[in-house]
Amino acid sequence: MTGAINTDGQVLGTPIKVDTKANEPAENVIKRITDSIDTVIDNLRIDSSQILGIGIGSTGPLDLQKGMILDCPQLPNMQYFPLRAVIEDYYNLPVALNNDANCLILAENTFGVAKGSRKVVGFTLGTGIGCAILFDGKIYNGATGTAGEIWASPFEDGTIEDYVSGEGVSKIYEKLGGNKRSAFEIHQLAHNGDPIALKTWQEFGKYVSIAISWTINLIDPEVVVIGGSISKAADFFMPELRRNLKKQICELPAERTQIKIAKLGDYAGFIGAAALVLQDKKELNHQSTRIHKYE
Repeated sequence: MTGAINTDGQVLGTPIKVDTKANEPAENVIKRITDSIDTVIDNLRIDSSQILGIGIGSTGPLDLQKGMILDCPQLPNMQYFPLRAVIEDYYNLPVALNNDANCLILAENTFGVAKGSRKVVGFTLGTGIGCAILFDGKIYNGATGTAGEIWASPFEDGTIEDYVSGEGVSKIYEKLGGNKRSAFEIHQLAHNGDPIALKTWQEFGKYVSIAISWTINLIDPEVVVIGGSISKAADFFMPELRRNLKKQICELPAERTQIKIAKLGDYAGFIGAAALVLQDKKELNHQSTRIHKYE
């Protein structure tokens, strides 16, 4: 999804969605990215002087210092690709880059359900599981830029992502006696009262509670935000998640930590990427003020 916001977080014009076709050569992927940005700019009838910068939320792993995609299975032809530099050169504008899950939760912390909260953990539940950690409105990237990459954490006979993901939902449904179905289909079946689908979401809620309990016990956030495509099924898995979570975390966070469903929907990714640009601009202004003061 590509779109634009103003400094108050309001979405400008109509965002557009373009399939990146990630298996094609890197130059094709970049062409689609720049075409989508160009289309948004053209539709808004603005020029580069009115743009503070371009934010990009990308699947990882990333080298945030170099602005580079590393060995990323989802982007097989863009491994070790200098994404930030390429976009900067194309537009001659500042470019901010971070993990797509981080961007989604940053959006919710800046303009969404966790606005104003100082310690926030967020989870994006979709084809996989993403986790973001924010302190005082800023993404905590860690020493190597991989903070929050809990997907690889060992769990039972595999990793936590094997259970907390769209594929995980499908596996639970099949194990409970159903046929192989997608998470989307299982959501629809639950709406129709299918007992296996309803039980599937209850089981899924238990697994999500485990992942969330790890981060609450470690970080003690004020708010946990749950977003991503699977969060649309929250009505079916949240009751079980909440019941189990209270047993798995300390007494005070069990009473006080808020669990909220993201509200910015499909727009959260680009809103969060744009918020990276706003943060960079604010930091530059602070630095300029300090230099001027010391002079």
